[in-house]
Amino acid sequence: MPFETRNKEEIERINRRQQALFDDIVHVFEPPLPEGVPERLEQIVAAAGIEAGQTVLDVGSGTGILVPIIRQYRPKRIYACDLSQKMLDQVQKNYPGVETLAADLRDLVLPDASIDAALINACYPNIADKPGAFANLSRMMKPGGRLVVSHPLGKRFVDTLRKSSPFPLDDFPEKSEAKRLLAPYGLALQTFVDDPVLYILAAVKRI
Repeated sequence: MPFETRNKEEIERINRRQQALFDDIVHVFEPPLPEGVPERLEQIVAAAGIEAGQTVLDVGSGTGILVPIIRQYRPKRIYACDLSQKMLDQVQKNYPGVETLAADLRDLVLPDASIDAALINACYPNIADKPGAFANLSRMMKPGGRLVVSHPLGKRFVDTLRKSSPFPLDDFPEKSEAKRLLAPYGLALQTFVDDPVLYILAAVKRI
């Protein structure tokens, strides 16, 4: 099965609701983080295989909890992308030098083949237009570039959020489904972890 498609009006409605919500709860995403989460975030960033001098895109960056970990790998450039400008304002305050981009992933304007590693952490279920988002991401990724889709609290945590969410939250894909979903965008699954408190899907952009 391909990604679910939504019409333009529905996508825009979902994104407006997300932007309003996350603008209001910026403080929730600031440290301290729950026990065990910092260590799992280290695993998530490690799965991206970042090398010194590379360009990294942090999708749904929030206030930038991945940024200090990404910086340990000495990338040349870090882009933080989020729907919430208030989240990105906090990124700029906490981590000067990170380039912030207020946009939906599907609308992000970066050069073709400019991204070495992309991380979609704790926000995959929120992406309203996955076909558009992954098509655009594939365009921006270099051949051999790495993608990590993850959540440091696992799929069950998303299930609990779904009950009170003002917008739809999609499921994380199972392994076999992930292969089918990513293939049309030139992405090949390499690593898959689905533990009760950790989800990591790592893929590579085929040359």
